Parts: sequence; C-alpha cells; structure tokens
Amino acid sequence: MTHLIYPTTNFKAIEQISIERGEGCYVWDDQGNKYLEGMAGLWCTALGYGNQEIIQAASEQMSKLTFSHMFGGKTHSVGIELADKLAEMIPMQDAVLSFGNSGSDANDTHIKLLRYYHEAIGRPERRKIIARERSYHGVTIASAALTGLPVTQAHFDLPVDALGILRTDHPHYYRGKIGSESEAEFVERIVGNLETMILKEGPETIAAFIAEPITGASGVIVPPEDYYPKVQALLNKHGIMFWADEVITGFGRTGNDFGCTTMGINTPDMMTFAKQLSSAYMPISASAIRRDMYEAMIDQSAAAGAFGHGYTYSSHPVACAVSLKVLEIYQRDNIFEKAAITGEYLQQRLSDFADHPLVGEVRGRGLIGALELVANKETGQAFADGAVGAYAQKAAQDRGVILRTVAGSSLAFCPPLIITTAQIDEIIQATSQALDQTLEYCRKEQLLA
Repeated sequence: MTHLIYPTTNFKAIEQISIERGEGCYVWDDQGNKYLEGMAGLWCTALGYGNQEIIQAASEQMSKLTFSHMFGGKTHSVGIELADKLAEMIPMQDAVLSFGNSGSDANDTHIKLLRYYHEAIGRPERRKIIARERSYHGVTIASAALTGLPVTQAHFDLPVDALGILRTDHPHYYRGKIGSESEAEFVERIVGNLETMILKEGPETIAAFIAEPITGASGVIVPPEDYYPKVQALLNKHGIMFWADEVITGFGRTGNDFGCTTMGINTPDMMTFAKQLSSAYMPISASAIRRDMYEAMIDQSAAAGAFGHGYTYSSHPVACAVSLKVLEIYQRDNIFEKAAITGEYLQQRLSDFADHPLVGEVRGRGLIGALELVANKETGQAFADGAVGAYAQKAAQDRGVILRTVAGSSLAFCPPLIITTAQIDEIIQATSQALDQTLEYCRKEQLLA
C-alpha cells in the first residue's frame, strides 16, 4: 500500500503510469514505453525535458547560494534581477512582484494584497472578488474558492461567501448560448448579467474581477472577440480591477507573449504567473500588482511592524536563477515567435477534426487547444460524465501520446513550445486513431444520442 496521497486523482485509480525520465518533448515510463508529451507535463514544460542550460544554471546557483530568504530586510541579487526582468516583459506598467511557489499560492497572495491595499487607502469594504463559472485558479482554501469547477468545490466546505467570492457567467458561446443567440448577443447578455450583479452588490464593495485569458482545466475556453473589451469597459466604469490569471497562458502559450495580448486585454491591474515561468524546472510563481498599489501599502506595513505575508521559499535563489535562464532562452532563441508558427499549424491540424462524428467543437489559440467530444453532434448534447473523454485519453496514450481530459469529455492539447510540426503530426495521427476507436466504443456501448 502506498503512503502517498495523490493530487487531483481518483483514489481508486492511482499509479496507472509511472514516468521515469524525459528528454525534449518525450517521456518514458518504467516499462520503457515512449510517449510524446502532448500536455507539456501539466501545461508547464515549455522548453521540454532535460535542457542542459537550465540544469547548469540550477547547479551553478546551488553551488553559489543554495538558499536565502527575504524576510526582515534580507535580499539577494538573483531575486531582484528576476523581478526586474519580469517587470520589463509583462504587459503592465512598472509592476511590482511577489514570488511564491505555485499558481495557487500566487492567487492566494493576490487576495491578501487586495485586502491589504484597500485597508491602506481607507476602503476596506472593497473586498469582494468576481470569478467566473468553470474557472480554475488553484486549490488552496482561498484560490479554490475562486475556482468554479465542481470537483475542486465538492466536500471541502470552502468559505466562498466568507471570502466575498461572487460568480458570473462563463464566456463559452458553444455551451452558454441560448437558442439561436449570436455571439454578439451572447456577449451582450452575459456582460449585462455581470453589470446587474455589480449594481446589486454595490460597485463600492467589489475589488476585482479575475479571469484566465483563455481557460485551461475548464476546457480551453476562448471567449468571443468582443468579450474582454466590453468587460474591461464595464469594470473601468465601476472602478473594479482586472486581474489576469496567466498561470497557463503566460510566456508564449497562446501565440503571443501573454494571453492578454492574444485576447486584447488592455493593461491588467494584477497578473498571476507560474508554470512556464520556469518551464517547470523549479517550483516558482509570481503575483504582479501596480506600483501605486504597493506604494499605498508602505506606511501601513511600517505601522504594523512588517508586511505580514510571504513564504519561506519566496524568491528562492535556485528557482529565480532557473527562471532567469528560461526567460533568457525564450528571448534569445525567439521561442515565442517560433511557437506562434507551430501554434498556427496545431490549430490547423486540430480543425481537421471538426467533421468527426464525436467532435462537437474545436477550440484553441497557439499551442493550446481542445476537442469537445459530444453524444450528439447536431445538438451538442454532452456525455453524462467524463468516461468517454477518459477512454479517448487512454486510447491516445496507448498510441504513445499523452493528452488530458478536462471539463467532462474535452481532450486538451498543450505541447511544449519547442515542439516541431513533425511531432504535431504524431499527436494528430494518434488522436485520429484514438477518436475512431472511441467512436466504436460509444456505438458498442450505445452512448450516442
């Protein structure tokens, strides 16, 4: 019997594959089977596995300074350098950053920063946060309360109301439209619903609106083109901050440097990063806020004796050194530009599945995408649970490609940014065969409506 509690796993279905090593875009299990990693690990291994430059950067930093914290006035140059480099790269003006260890704790940090800031400016009533249905923002108590997926909510008795979390419509036209509603009408309705909620709650009580530019775990939802401009105009009207969760979409994933760029989100007030920040070679995350927010908190922290938040491993020197090397490689080797080209190719190849009898919708941008599998292609009727998606995922895995089932029965694709078009062809071939096998399974089990 194992002594390990597995994360985000059915405890009756543990240890189904054991990954032993990785190189480039491939991993091998303990039986010697080779797999093309079509999910970049968990949306994160942007530069693939075994990059010797990154390994060397970690080794050199370990030899120089294995660890040093940043509590009580202590600092180190590699942490400062990373903060300065990120502030230069991200689509915010003069951002100030706090480092953590995961996307979950970075979003948790943001909730505390919002409260601290509004206390400092004499507006403590501005504490509510608007999150969307079908969103994913993490699994700590606070970030799980932001998350809008049932599996992260069930049985945990999360303090959603106590934390002031409000829930608004998801921007998925395929699943959210009513009748013959056009995309424009869909956006008008859900943004109208958002404004109605804001006015009902009181704009003066709402601190921020959080959104992934393109979602990940909720099914790779790409909102309609005019959604974010209308949302931002509404938020600006009521003095509510826009908080961009770029944990998955940051650093080249969507065909641009950041998801905000791809989706036309103009200068967010707060941003969250993790995953591709270090290409997953070391755990690290970042919470970015406007400088004026930080400056408003300085006197308050002095009066309290300290800003009472931060982690032992905030700005861990090895994680910072690794991230600096990763950012250097992104820029030096034009990784984002190359990924935009292969991303267009991936989207083109995925679009070939639009006519498959099982596929209700193909969606994505850049090197992230999804195929939503449905029981009835004409009506879009969903399968009763995620069993069909899980079957397709296993069928692809048996053919040497690792994908992930999300949002019921949607197959997600998120390969490393260094993937080639030939490797994308490998993914598509395995997926095609897996879908045909899954279709036969559905027919045999009479699962099609």
